[in-house]
Amino acid sequence: MFGRNKAATPAQEVVDDASPTPEALRAQGKGVPTPKRSVQEAARKRPLVPNDRKAAREQSRSTVRDERARMRQALDTDDERYLPLRDKGPNRRYIRQFVDARINIGEFLMIAALVFVVLSFFQSLAVQSAVLMAFWILIVAVIVDCVLLRRMLKKRLTEKFGAPNQGDLWYGVTRALQLRRLRLPKPQVRRGQYPA
Repeated sequence: MFGRNKAATPAQEVVDDASPTPEALRAQGKGVPTPKRSVQEAARKRPLVPNDRKAAREQSRSTVRDERARMRQALDTDDERYLPLRDKGPNRRYIRQFVDARINIGEFLMIAALVFVVLSFFQSLAVQSAVLMAFWILIVAVIVDCVLLRRMLKKRLTEKFGAPNQGDLWYGVTRALQLRRLRLPKPQVRRGQYPA
């Protein structure tokens, strides 16, 4: 009753029968012995510092130089593949086209600041006060223009893409404050040529 069943096959025989023969393993595409641990580790090892440091440095510099040239070309031609991450995506392209098609008051802020500096050298109190007043009026106009631009961009992006992504509106405002010739990526539309 509690003893061993003499008719049952031993467990060792069952395991031996279940294991495949080497011929069966070769037929399955295996049969190659597992490499030793030392061989595997040696295959994975790479030197931390290459043997020819000068050549490695030159290769690294040439790679970085080529990447920069590609990015610079993309900034000129608006090629989406090589643009910096901050300029990629359909939202950012739409914002660039919208801002570039518009006349922004913020573009002229730097020129006005330069004129203000030059005119501040005059000793006439009337000239200095008039220039200062005109400069403050220009600053208020730029702020109002940026607020209006932000509202228009938010409305247009919501209509076209659902909702603006984080940083999209600020991207448009900062682009509007730059001189048109100095904007990167370069403007691809003429003034008045608003995107659809």
